[in-house]
Amino acid sequence: MSANTFGHLFRVTTFGESHGGAVGVVVDGCPPRLALSVKDIQPDLDRRKPGQSRIVTQRQEDDAVEILSGLFGNKTTGTPLAMVVWNHDARSDAYSEIRTKFRPSHADYTYFAKFGIRNWQGGGRASARETIGRVAAGAVARKWLREKFGVEVLAYVKRVQKLEAEIDPARVTFDQVESNIMRCPSSSAAKKMISLVERVRREGDSVGGVIECVVRGAPAGWGEPVFDKLEADLAKAMLSLPASKGFEVGSGFEGTLLRGSEHNDAFVVRGGRVGTKTNRSGGIQGGISNGENIVLRVAFKPTATIMQKQKTVDVRQRETTLNPKGRHDPCVLPRAVPMVEAMALLVLADHALRQRAIR
Repeated sequence: MSANTFGHLFRVTTFGESHGGAVGVVVDGCPPRLALSVKDIQPDLDRRKPGQSRIVTQRQEDDAVEILSGLFGNKTTGTPLAMVVWNHDARSDAYSEIRTKFRPSHADYTYFAKFGIRNWQGGGRASARETIGRVAAGAVARKWLREKFGVEVLAYVKRVQKLEAEIDPARVTFDQVESNIMRCPSSSAAKKMISLVERVRREGDSVGGVIECVVRGAPAGWGEPVFDKLEADLAKAMLSLPASKGFEVGSGFEGTLLRGSEHNDAFVVRGGRVGTKTNRSGGIQGGISNGENIVLRVAFKPTATIMQKQKTVDVRQRETTLNPKGRHDPCVLPRAVPMVEAMALLVLADHALRQRAIR
């Protein structure tokens, strides 16, 4: 049962359930002598935590991380780095109805079909609370990649349902992303998105959308031929996130509307290195980074749990109805931004180490 571990050389294993005692992660393969403290990790967890604004779940958790191992004198030792976040505000009684009922489009039935048992309290392992471990590990990868290679990874909300923002991945800044509770760099688009989410929440419903992510400063050469292509590993990473349903890089599906003569990125020499005049490839060619900005997008479905009565079946295969309770995000996108960044960082750290091993 190794499906809880991700990566080859920079390996992360997450653990814990939504309403269990704690959630966390073990990072194995973090390079030694990296100066690291809670202050490097907590900011990303704060961007992911619940209760941070009026348009996300109101579960109140500090999500304060503790580093249990892998440090000596505030530097990584090269041994497993273990981090934990304790759960404090679980309200399992709100989920008592789904003890025997399957929530539509949730993981209740599929977990039961696979294991013959399921943790119905808050969704257990299938809850987005599992991503705390990913974000904590991603923060470690972020610091190493920034200090070693000057790599920057930044994600933001690009679209909520049909509301789409025009954003230049090459110029967008962290301050612009964090300037509003939607984490959309376009203030005008953000206002419309927030209004939509608030209206949907009042109706007991939910909406989805698209998060775009840009990687700046990644050198040419990261990624492995054939099965471990950089975009293939990025796709797996992003589609492993809760509620994710689609992935594309560069021109993505829009590229199918172009001819080869329109889509090809012409090579140029820029600043003493090979570059491309355009970037429809999204910074990856042949599964290997080419030194341009890596641009990817992830589609997230509307949150499965909504505050409306729904038809379903129970564990005895009897038709019934469900009246959901609990605290849920009407739109996962604002809190998913640091999750997307984290998964991109984990993939990049892993491939950076793999490249270093052969060059």
